[in-house]
Amino acid sequence: MGNPIQAILQEFPLVILDGAFSTELERRGCDINDELWSAKILMEQPEMIGKVHTDYFAAGADAAITASYQATIEGFMRRGMAKDEALALIRLSIEIAKKERDAFWAKLENRKNRPKPFVAASVGPYGAFLADGSEYRGGYKIGERELQAFHAPRLQALVEAQPDILACETLPCLDEAKAIVALLKAFPEMHAWISFSAKDGEHISDGEKISACAAWLDQQEQIAAIGLNCTAPQYVASLIKAIRAQTDKPIIVYPNSGEEYDAKTKDWHGQAAAKSFSDYTKQWYQAGARIIGGCCRTTPEDIRSIAKWARPQ
Repeated sequence: MGNPIQAILQEFPLVILDGAFSTELERRGCDINDELWSAKILMEQPEMIGKVHTDYFAAGADAAITASYQATIEGFMRRGMAKDEALALIRLSIEIAKKERDAFWAKLENRKNRPKPFVAASVGPYGAFLADGSEYRGGYKIGERELQAFHAPRLQALVEAQPDILACETLPCLDEAKAIVALLKAFPEMHAWISFSAKDGEHISDGEKISACAAWLDQQEQIAAIGLNCTAPQYVASLIKAIRAQTDKPIIVYPNSGEEYDAKTKDWHGQAAAKSFSDYTKQWYQAGARIIGGCCRTTPEDIRSIAKWARPQ
């Protein structure tokens, strides 16, 4: 299995990611105010997941990040599912994305001036399973070994469903990245990106410098890209600069809209960033990011705005 990011960047200046998943599901009338978040819709209305993927492909996205962010064996079993049912749902998230991608790419009019989209299996952090907002704080009360035990069965289920790459995202601490990298060694053909949540222009959520994280990840062969997601847009240019000083690997950024998440109410508050998302994305590209998309509260329109300047027709 190749590295889809490298393959696209050999032909195009930029890989365009998709945007928020839960925002789009809510716009379609789905209720995701739940500790399973979009994984709840995977259980109840899987066809909705496919429609959101297709919307993002149509907007210009080169990737579908699967609805498995909050899909964990433990989370589903808390809902009364058997382990094999939970594993089947985790694999379903990839099957849906692949099916929609293949249907989109089968139409010749969708192939103009763009690469074939790839499927990135979302590996959400331990904090997402806790559903208490700790992916934005860090400070887990378990160590690297326990994190490996948590991630191992889901990682295996995701890899068995044959995505093109793993999207290990919103990690608040380097220990969690190290745990995932250790597990990846069992799947030498699989590449992954590591994307942290950050609290300012220099530090990831638990206070570690992002430069130290990038320096360690630079040495890891299976890591295809390093960066951040679900972080306020105003911090991103500075974070890119810090990563760039430590690695030649592609830098990935998909920030949120600038609002703040309240873990108690499971809602977003405050103002979106003043600058337009499109203007920000140009700034991030100039700073050195080569994989760009959006996270919470971003929309297909935001992704379309990237495609407009990155791939003018």
